Amino acid sequence: MDFGLLLAFRNPKQWARPFDVIYREHIEQAELAEALGYDTIWTTEHHFAEDGWSPSLLPILSAIAARTRTIRLGTFIIVLPFHHPVRIAEDAATVDIVSGGRVDLGVGQGYWLSEFASFGISRKQRVSRLSEGIEIIEKCFREPNFSYDGKYWRLRDIELNPRPIQQPGPPIWVAAMAENSVRRVARMGYHLAGSGGGDLQRYYDDELTKLGKNIADHKISQLRAVYIAETREQAWDDCERHLHYMMSLYDKRYKEADDMEWGSAVMSAPVVPPVGELRNTRGISFFQAPLIVGTPDDAIAEIERYTAETRCTHLAMWMQMAGMPAEKARKSMELFAREVMPHFR
Repeated sequence: MDFGLLLAFRNPKQWARPFDVIYREHIEQAELAEALGYDTIWTTEHHFAEDGWSPSLLPILSAIAARTRTIRLGTFIIVLPFHHPVRIAEDAATVDIVSGGRVDLGVGQGYWLSEFASFGISRKQRVSRLSEGIEIIEKCFREPNFSYDGKYWRLRDIELNPRPIQQPGPPIWVAAMAENSVRRVARMGYHLAGSGGGDLQRYYDDELTKLGKNIADHKISQLRAVYIAETREQAWDDCERHLHYMMSLYDKRYKEADDMEWGSAVMSAPVVPPVGELRNTRGISFFQAPLIVGTPDDAIAEIERYTAETRCTHLAMWMQMAGMPAEKARKSMELFAREVMPHFR
């Protein structure tokens, strides 16, 4: 299994510090992750967020690329309807060159109502914009020269130059959180950037099988909230307020979206339990899967249970939670690398 860390560069008001400090600490965590033997650094995008959630992922990955040598660098995910697909292809190719061929390009359709309103884009267009954007990115990577007449983009004499080191281009991942969208990703032939639910893997693999595709050629990255310490009490003391903040914001955004396709995609409870109760609430999930908060043994047991239930080639761990002091995240990273990763390798 590929063990990766998700970095969001978030800076909530109640823990606010200068953004240059946040960015420096997160990039230093990427360097530490490489030294500790993690496989991938994933970044995540939103726009106009109250906590400064990173809106510009490829410049961030370029900075990390310049400070690392071996760890892979991925977007989990770029909200493609808000971007010109040719610019995404050009920037991804540039980062691939800077990094020596280490980029994974994850894209998705988005869901925040406020983002679509701010950009003046109909949320009803998100699937078609995603599909058209991916098609253009693929043409940039695969074709020496092309023109394109689509619903949203009309392009003439496009020639990607310079081209990425990875040929025909960086691996493409597409995010999905419900059966219909997961099956769509399989039909498109891309790797799946999942939200943690084991049922997603089954839908994905079932569709691949129906299409006669080799499952082993298609990877699944699953997002999980992870934090470990020497004791469960210490783990919860360190992360509970930050985890509660994240869960509450996601709960708010999903309820605003009222997306019947996803249903209870993020929460398994109608409300997020308050700080102090969250740690004692049984059965609650985040991103369709149980929280991994506790000791190294707790993490090993949950990952073993999870991988027995679902196919997961890449574990994307949200360990640097929003507003969490960097030193706490580093302690969890170090303990996980020392006591959990060797168990699976």
